[in-house]
Formats: sequence, structure tokens, C-alpha cells
Amino acid sequence: MTKLPAPLSFALLCGISLLVEWRPLIATLSLAINREEYTHILLILPIAAALIFLDRQMFASSMPGLGQGTAVCLVSAIVAALAQWGPGIQPDSRLALSMLSLVIWVAGAFVLCFGTRVARIFLFPLGFLLWLVPMPDFVLARIITFLQQWSAFTAQALFSAVGVPVSQDGFFLTIPGLTLEVAKECSSIRSSLMLVVTTMVLAQLELRSFWRKLLIVAVAVPLSVAKNGLRIFTIGMLGTKVDPAYLTGRFHHHGGVVFLLIALLIIFLLLWILRRGEQRPEKASRLGSTAPLNSAQH
Repeated sequence: MTKLPAPLSFALLCGISLLVEWRPLIATLSLAINREEYTHILLILPIAAALIFLDRQMFASSMPGLGQGTAVCLVSAIVAALAQWGPGIQPDSRLALSMLSLVIWVAGAFVLCFGTRVARIFLFPLGFLLWLVPMPDFVLARIITFLQQWSAFTAQALFSAVGVPVSQDGFFLTIPGLTLEVAKECSSIRSSLMLVVTTMVLAQLELRSFWRKLLIVAVAVPLSVAKNGLRIFTIGMLGTKVDPAYLTGRFHHHGGVVFLLIALLIIFLLLWILRRGEQRPEKASRLGSTAPLNSAQH
């Protein structure tokens, strides 16, 4: 019997996983299309595929890793069984476990077909696939609360810095003539997740040092809070000093991209600074080594 080429074997193993887990996959795509908290999921597979394609020459030295790959696939089967038959698991958590099982299976199939050496080279895009796992509601709720709390704090600090009298009561900010509520819809979780995901990819492409990569990704978290606090501050100032229409107008509803771009510019600046301390070999692998503010005028 003719041995199947490694790419074809990998495609067949992935096809098997899609046949088994097609319902969770469709449910996840539905979340990504219909809920802004999961929009980033639509970017993950194309980005991971592009990162692998950039270093496709690394497959020349691939050798099957039957033992290691089979072990990883076995872990995937255990997670899938837990998702299917585990007692007391909420539907959103079952979906997360099912997608986690799918991602682990893909990683195991990759190791099985191409070997551990090649898998280590492509560790980032394989790990990046974990973003395909939709966060359960209880995890998402905690992230949104975190963004609400610190966005409100940042906005309060900005109002105070420019001399605007401000008081904070939970998620409510009161300035002369206006009360702003930093509601769940105001957490900007979509742009915050987009910022973190984009920063991870840029760091992987542009930096060699693991610690530099970790540093800039860590910076993206408070930066996501800061840009949201800046958005709240800007809308509040424009609404009270320029035109009340800013509180409900187009900039209010669709202006989040402006502040995301500002945050990305800061990330690019930090990347430039961090890259200056690195010398990249000419042929080095790239992979190796917005939401409304609820407001009420007084």
C-alpha cells in the first residue's frame, strides 16, 4: 500500500475532526458572526494558516511523530468525551470544551504527520488556534467587568487631569451637566480582544526574544483599557463642550475604531523600540526559536 504524503494525511485527519465536531464548529461560527465578543474568532484560522505558509519551507525536514501525535490525539478524545458526557457542565462550557478538543486534535494530527521538530517551529500558529475556543459566559463576564471598572477609572483620571470636576459611583461617572454609565456594552471588548490578538501576531513576526514578545503583549492589556477610557473621556468632553449630539451620534456608535488605531500606533512604536535591540538573521524563520454609552443629562 502506498504511503500517503504527510500533507494529505494531515488533511484527512482534520477532515475526520470536522465530521465529528461540525456542530460545535457551526455554533462557534454563529457566535463569531452574531456577537461582537467573539468577532476575533473569524480572524484566527486565516492568520494561523498565513503564518504557517510564510515558513512552509520548514516542512522539508518533517518526519512523522507517531507516538507523540497519537498521545495528543488521545488527549483530544478525552476532552471531547468530557464535553459530551461530563455531568453538570453548562452548554457554553460544553461548546468551549468541544472546540478545545478540536484544536488539540489538529495539533496532534500536525505532530503525527510532520513530527515534533516541525511542530516546535510552528508552535505559535498551533497555539494561536486556541483563540478559536469561545470563552464561556462566566469567563467573558469577568473580563467585561474588568474592562468596565478600569475604563471608568481611566476616564475619571483623565477628567481630573484636565480639571473637570468628576465623581465616580461604580460604573457611573458624573461631570457637570452629564452622567455617563460605563455599561457592559461600553466595555469595548471586541476592540480590546482585537488589539491583544493583533499585538500577539505582530510581536511574533517582528521580535525574536520571548521576553520582548511577552512584554509587548502584556502592554496590550492595560492599553486596551486606556484607549477605552480615552474614548469615554473624549465623548464626554465633546458632548458637554462642543455638541450634545456627540453623545448619541455616529462618532459615539462607530468611533471605537479611531481609538483602536491610536492603540495600534502605540504598539507599532513599542515594536520599533524593542526591535532596535535585536539583530535578526537574514534567513531567520518568522515562527521559530464598540458600543454605546448610556448617558443621561442632568
